[in-house]
Amino acid sequence: MSEIITIDGPGGSGKSTIARMMAKNLGFVYLDTGAMYRAVALAAMRNKIPFDQGALLGDLCSAMNLQFKHVEDASRLLLNNEDISLAIRSPEMDIASSAVSAVKEVRIAMTDLQRRLAQNINVVAEGRDMGTVVFPNAKNKFFLTARPEVRAQRRYLERKGRGEDITFEEVERLLKKRDRQDESRNLAPLKPAEDAIIIDSSDLDLEEVIQLMLDNVRKA
Repeated sequence: MSEIITIDGPGGSGKSTIARMMAKNLGFVYLDTGAMYRAVALAAMRNKIPFDQGALLGDLCSAMNLQFKHVEDASRLLLNNEDISLAIRSPEMDIASSAVSAVKEVRIAMTDLQRRLAQNINVVAEGRDMGTVVFPNAKNKFFLTARPEVRAQRRYLERKGRGEDITFEEVERLLKKRDRQDESRNLAPLKPAEDAIIIDSSDLDLEEVIQLMLDNVRKA
């Protein structure tokens, strides 16, 4: 039996970094599902498919070849053999991915793909509905959050570190917009699974969060 650990939470909570570190620590595969929705949004924009055209988006998902490739201890996402790891990390793609992830046809296609990717391997799956929808029977579920101002500061530093010219106020505005979109959508809204362990990382460093999660995994 394969083992699945889910880590859900809002943007800026640290879940992507934590999920990568957890996977490395345990020797599991890291499944970055947020990147998959960003890939769909990128492909839709390139093909000029409006986000309200569910049938067309569903067809697009069926035709996409998404693969994760590990290069020098980093995970790269390939779309039809093109490395799009950097292209999907723009501010525009952050909002676009949230919009496209609310489309039923996209959600169905991506959920099916995520489940297939996790077959017969041990996985740390990170996203916004991993514990509630995609892997509801996962043995270990976590919901990672932090105070809004802390999340905004983390995202601001992350984007400045990539060389982006952006203000803290703009980052905070976009993060709040993304939160509203994720929490209010009818399909798979952002929320903790009923049996998830909720961790507030506002006043914790990475090592402390990792240790908390590992302690719970080992006790389960």
